[in-house]
Amino acid sequence: MIEEANAAYNAKDYDKAFKLFTELAEQGNADAQTSLGFMYQNAQGCEQNEARTLELYTAAAEAKQPYALFNLAILYENGIGGVEHDQFKAHELHMEAATREVPPAMYEVGLMLERGLGCMQNYSEAAFWYEEGAKRGHLQCFNNLGVLYKEGHGVPKDDAKCFICFTRAANGGLAQGYYNLGLLYDQGVGCEQDNDKALDLCRKAAYAGHEKAKEIIKGLQEEGKIVF
Repeated sequence: MIEEANAAYNAKDYDKAFKLFTELAEQGNADAQTSLGFMYQNAQGCEQNEARTLELYTAAAEAKQPYALFNLAILYENGIGGVEHDQFKAHELHMEAATREVPPAMYEVGLMLERGLGCMQNYSEAAFWYEEGAKRGHLQCFNNLGVLYKEGHGVPKDDAKCFICFTRAANGGLAQGYYNLGLLYDQGVGCEQDNDKALDLCRKAAYAGHEKAKEIIKGLQEEGKIVF
């Protein structure tokens, strides 16, 4: 039945999915509890209900359902959904999700370790988790790992690896990836200097919503150095 429920959800038949997930959740199915919690959180096939969302995520997290751990961590990280802001609890939950192969949790753990949020700051551990997320294709993990290689934080400074990481992030369409890769081409770091390529990447970053890139492109246009 869980396959049928997932198929209905993916087909955006939220009424059917809600009914099936509810039946399974009442039977203690942790996957269904997680999905049903998400539906209550986003008002899909039902009215938004923060209390019910928290109840379902908590029940599924107690069964160590990976995405329930991650979703619950996001609530604590932001102090939303009926819980108080608690970075330590968020870090604990993200770590549990990360060890259960959840790429966005790997990114969040890396970010918290890099910044010392809810834990002791540890660049080498941050690099480890960014790399784990990058291995699974997480674009922000590629980008942040590239920054660590560029600055030599937690890993040896390595312009070539920095270039590879930013390239992967940019190839995936990440605005920050476009911008960071453009900076490398502008400075000739890890690659041959190419101002045209740098400008093209800055333009792509701007179109993708990167605020700093927007400012740069606007400034160049106002100075008459580029026309579009």
